[in-house]
Amino acid sequence: MPPIEIGDHVPDIKLPDQDGNPVSPADFKGSKTVVLYFYPKDNTPGCSAEACGFRDAYEDFVDAGAEVIGVSSDSEESHRGFAASRKLPFTLLSDERGDLRKAFGVAKTFGILPGRVTYVIDREGIVRHMFNSQLFVGRHVTQALEVVRSLSN
Repeated sequence: MPPIEIGDHVPDIKLPDQDGNPVSPADFKGSKTVVLYFYPKDNTPGCSAEACGFRDAYEDFVDAGAEVIGVSSDSEESHRGFAASRKLPFTLLSDERGDLRKAFGVAKTFGILPGRVTYVIDREGIVRHMFNSQLFVGRHVTQALEVVRSLSN
């Protein structure tokens, strides 16, 4: 399967969230824009900074009609602890087998570190934006919010 590109439909792959509920980014088709961000690992400095950036801007995303979903290979239990300790109001998906990461084609950085990529998926389930940067964690939030706002106009 080729990696997801801008203009592609989001795949309907369900993964458990931090509470064990099955969730797919495609579940929001017809109702909300989705900001889907892949990150390397819970409770690491860069990932914590990125998650807190999405947390701090969460109401802005909601006001613009979007839902934020974070994805890593960490377990549901790890996600529960991460979400609680950082007071994250959004869904974290546990992609332990890497199914969603593979479907989107999110590669490893330097062949070892899981990639950090953010996608914005419109209400029709079509990928409209992608930002890939391991280092510029703050830009994931600012670029996604900019795109979400442009889609809600």
